[in-house]
Order: sequence, then structure tokens, then C-alpha cells
Amino acid sequence: MSINTAEFLNPVNTQTWDNGRHLVRCVKVIQETHDVCTFTFGMGQPVLFFFKPGQFVTLELEINGERVMRSYTISSAPSIPYSFSITVKRVPGGVVSNWLHDNLRSGDQLAVHGPVGQFNCLDYPADKVLLLSGGVGITPVMSMARWWFNTDSEVDMVFAHSARTPRDVIYSQELEYMSSRIDNFKLHLICERMEVGQGWSGYRGYLNRHMLELIAPDFLEREVFCCGPTPYMRAIRALLEEAGFDMRRYHEESFGATPVEDIRQAEVHADEAEILEAELEQLETVSVSFAESGVSTEVIVGTNLNEAALAAGVTIPKACGMGICGACRVKVSGKYHMEHNGGITEEEEQEGYVLSCCTRVASAMEVDY
Repeated sequence: MSINTAEFLNPVNTQTWDNGRHLVRCVKVIQETHDVCTFTFGMGQPVLFFFKPGQFVTLELEINGERVMRSYTISSAPSIPYSFSITVKRVPGGVVSNWLHDNLRSGDQLAVHGPVGQFNCLDYPADKVLLLSGGVGITPVMSMARWWFNTDSEVDMVFAHSARTPRDVIYSQELEYMSSRIDNFKLHLICERMEVGQGWSGYRGYLNRHMLELIAPDFLEREVFCCGPTPYMRAIRALLEEAGFDMRRYHEESFGATPVEDIRQAEVHADEAEILEAELEQLETVSVSFAESGVSTEVIVGTNLNEAALAAGVTIPKACGMGICGACRVKVSGKYHMEHNGGITEEEEQEGYVLSCCTRVASAMEVDY
């Protein structure tokens, strides 16, 4: 007997990320090491952040009164699709990296452009891969590893990461966890040197031919994805070429200047956004007040209720963020448009309740929160 899946699959109303300019909000800041932080971003309404593991986004920031564009690889995986993360190392004298570490906090909003980039694992499928990274160059290959891990892929992964010292190993606990959970993920950490009082049982020094043969005896049979500082990748290329590796199966991403065409496109989008924002200032605005909190804010008609709350400094708890769980249910008075996915009953709607994550303001509104 054939089964029609359409009869029992309930489609979810959501939006999908595509290349362009997007306003996102920082939802989490994680201190990975003494000089590396991960920043996680999301939106007030359900948006599927799909990208190819290894791709990057360009942040649009205003620093000292000037617009600054800077690109960072997405370190999370699209297998966790309703947010995305970048991982940033504080660089001495680095204008953007220091600004992010010192100023970007949970709740802050900024614009991002993307995702873009040719360096990714989906365009080069393989049964066996070797992931090589140095320093913060771990971010794109970590995105790949997370993707394969979260999707229960059978891809045979060997992950070899090089850091200066043990305290500079990014994602160390997560990497150990992944290594302990599945047989097809082999982890090898290499530290250039030790500091006083540090213990280390992994590889020491720099990755060389002998070390690589111990880490991945079959490296000549693997697809290689590599990212790190320019000297690191130069050494890896020389090592592989000397070993007779088929360099058509070698893929790399360098952490340097953003490609000119991507910056140009981001600048165009940013200029268009400034014009649009000027036009939006002429649109109808309404007041949204939060009774229990005693605050209110002016928003443009059509603003997501969660975003309105954050603009007023109020955080409405949510879980799924897509109108399924009902955790963000609040009582309101006023006109609105809501597109939920089953997280609220008709009786609750009749009583004046909405799910804030998927509700757009249509008139002046009071929220019982």
C-alpha cells in the first residue's frame, strides 16, 4: 500500500536566507579561549539560515562614525538552521576584531551580507576527507565537521588542528566530544609549544610529512580542506605536493582581504538600505506598550512583535522561534497578523493571546507583559 506523505506531513511556515543584506540580532556571546569569542545571530521571526559549510558572511559595522565591512567564516553548521555563528580572534591593533570583542553584546542588532564563498564541502563530495586547520582558520572546517556530525553522515573524517599552545585550541571540548561519540571522526591536535605549567599529550611542533603519515596514513586518498594563516597553508601545499598528492583534491581558504566583488556588492546593498531606511521613516509608526514592564516603543507597522519587545528593552522568552512550541505566548490588545505553526489554539486566540515570534504589529498595541 502506498502512502501519500502529504497527508500526514504538516508544512512549517518559515523564510529562507538568501544572499543579500539582512538585519540580525546577536543572541549569544561565547568566550572560546582567552582571545577568541563566538558570536551567534538570529532573527525575531523564523528564518532558515541555510548555507554551504565553509562559506562566509560580511559584517556591516559603524566604527568611529565610518562604515566598515569585514568578512568572517560561518563557524556553525546549517544543520542547526535557525541561527548562525562567527568565531573571531582578537588581533592586536585589529579595528574590527577588537570592536566586536569590546562592544558586541547579546541583544545588539547589525547588518550582515551573504552567505557567499566557493570554499565549501557540499560542492566537493567525498567518502573520506582530511580537515587541516591552523589557529582561527579552524572555523570553516569546523562548520563542515559539525554538518557531517549533526547529519549522521558516514563520511570518514580526520581532523588535524594546529595551535600555538594548549590554551589556544578553539572548540577543544566540543572536538573531544565529537571524537568520543562517533567512529568516523578522528581528532589530532598539534601544539607548537608549551607554556610553563601546561600539560600536553598531543603532537608537538609543526605538522610535517612524518606526523601527517601517523595522523592519516591514507592521506593521498582523501579530499583535503585546509584553512589557516598564509604561511601555514603554504607549508601544507608544499608538503602535499612533495608527497605526490593530487592537488585537484586540495581546497583552501585564506583569511585575508574580502574579495573585491563581494565588498562591492555589500556596499551596493548597504547604500540601497540607507535609501530604504530614509523611506521607512516616512511610513506609519505605532506605539507598542508593555503593561507589566512599564515601557513602550514606536515601531513601523509590520514589525515583528519580538523585535518590538527587544527595541523596548523587553525580552519575551521563546524556544522554537517558529510558532510551534507556544513558549512566547502573550496576551495583546490591538490589531496584528499572525502566521503560526500550531503552537496556539483557536480558544487562546479568541482570548487575545498571540505567539510573539510570528506576530506582526498592525496597529497601536498593548502587551500584557
